[in-house]
Amino acid sequence: MTSMGRAGGEPVCENDVGGASSDASTVDLTFEAARPRLVGRAYRLLGSFVDAEDVVQEAWLRWERADQAEIVNPDAWLNTVATRLALDQLRRRKRDEVDYVGPWLPTPWVEPLGDPSESAVVSDSLTSAFLVMLERLSPDERVAFLMADVFGETFADIAASMDRSPESCRQLASRARRKVRGASIERRDDARSALATAARFLEAIIVGDEQSALACLAPDACYISDGGAQRRAARQPVVGSDRIVRLFVNLAKRFEDGGVIEPAMVSGFPGFTITVGGELSSVTSAEVVDGAIVRILTVMNPEKLAAVRHRPVDGDGSAGSAGPSGYSASS
Repeated sequence: MTSMGRAGGEPVCENDVGGASSDASTVDLTFEAARPRLVGRAYRLLGSFVDAEDVVQEAWLRWERADQAEIVNPDAWLNTVATRLALDQLRRRKRDEVDYVGPWLPTPWVEPLGDPSESAVVSDSLTSAFLVMLERLSPDERVAFLMADVFGETFADIAASMDRSPESCRQLASRARRKVRGASIERRDDARSALATAARFLEAIIVGDEQSALACLAPDACYISDGGAQRRAARQPVVGSDRIVRLFVNLAKRFEDGGVIEPAMVSGFPGFTITVGGELSSVTSAEVVDGAIVRILTVMNPEKLAAVRHRPVDGDGSAGSAGPSGYSASS
């Protein structure tokens, strides 16, 4: 059976219509299967769920417009497009950083507390410490480093994504590795021990026990808060255990009559969320080394809180346990 549907009266076979529909469905299914991986990839590149989802949405629009017959490897094509879009976004953000109020922190991901042994398998490339460290890098260094050492891609593929030569990308990754090593990332405590230390600190703060809270912090601990332009927050890092404890005790008093504090895993570290009036007010994480908290990060920027998600997937589509594969590699 045929119907008159094409210009000039050319008959359209119903099987042809079904085939076109099937092709469109395949295009949709291919992209949807790749979407979680692309979001995880873009989040690592950008440190922002909002920006990552914008990148993936634009990648979808380009995928939809592309000539599918010309695409030999859909995953590689989507990776390249998402990476180029993320690099463009990183460059724009770097130019706009001068206008950002206070420290910039990556958008956190939050999960309820579960078995600590499960928390231990979180990829290093998803932790807030790693994402903050990446802010030391230029946009091009960041992309080259992540693609080589986290995503495990060849420099030929990296060059195609970045529109550079393989040797240029190799040099970018090498420079980034030197900066990363210079960041002096300390070996963190296992999840169970870190959770116990963070819980003692939170309990001490809630009851106003400053001495017990001090015992949970390293003397040179650092507190960084990101409130953006809309929320009042420390505009500079607060360094020193005594200063941090005084700050937290005073902050806790503000929530005595309405704030709900919930322990959680935040970007791979023990932490907690505070909800006021049914709305998320802040998300805090604590990094623990040798039984003491060395760094506390708090996100209060409403735009970032509105974008809080559960843990993104790894570049291969899994929840992820691998750290930077080339972290200790020679440059």
